[in-house]
Amino acid sequence: MSIKTPFEPTKSFCYRVARYELLDLIAQEPEAKTHQPFRMIEVTRRIIQNNFTQEQLAIEIPAAQADRIDNVFGSLKFFVQLHAKRLADSPFVWLGNGGMYRLKDPSDLEREIEEAESEALEIDEDEEQSEYDGWIYAFSFPLLTKQQGDFPIKIGKTTQDVDARVAHQCRTSATFENPTILGRWRVNRVTAFEQALHAMLKVKGKWRENVPGTEWFDTTPPEIERLVKVINES
Repeated sequence: MSIKTPFEPTKSFCYRVARYELLDLIAQEPEAKTHQPFRMIEVTRRIIQNNFTQEQLAIEIPAAQADRIDNVFGSLKFFVQLHAKRLADSPFVWLGNGGMYRLKDPSDLEREIEEAESEALEIDEDEEQSEYDGWIYAFSFPLLTKQQGDFPIKIGKTTQDVDARVAHQCRTSATFENPTILGRWRVNRVTAFEQALHAMLKVKGKWRENVPGTEWFDTTPPEIERLVKVINES
């Protein structure tokens, strides 16, 4: 066995082992080392079965819902998938398509570092200029836009030049297209305004949660325009 954490039939144990040990073991498997897409669940099942006895895996654990029974095996699988997909420091890139992943390569890590630095600059801007006037902007890419109906739109803020801000955000994006700025609105207290606009779109179920980056919504320029007007009039 490669697992170092003493076994306990608890959700806490499954959570910690999945996060701090199983992900690293999966990253060392042949399917992952190719850096090609692979189905995570198949490798996860093999790693778990190689590191625990059948008796351990069959032990039942209290479930969050009273009408469901969990066991160690199911809990370990669940937490591996959860961590692989959502952890900021996950060694994998989630590809969708029924649980497909690939191991991150140096270019992925470099992009994450640049994005983290960009987010740090945004945080500094929030703290120092939250009461300032600025711009709310919306952009997307030509392949994503539609004439009718919702499509993915990034909605952000800046106290500086909108075109420069959008160009900086897209500098490390994995796309072969230049962004299209769909709208820009001069507003007061830009940080609070952006937060209000995002909250209204989230209430309407428009937030795209499972995408790289943040602030993406399934909406339209006219809908954003209407919500900006509502906030301005409130």
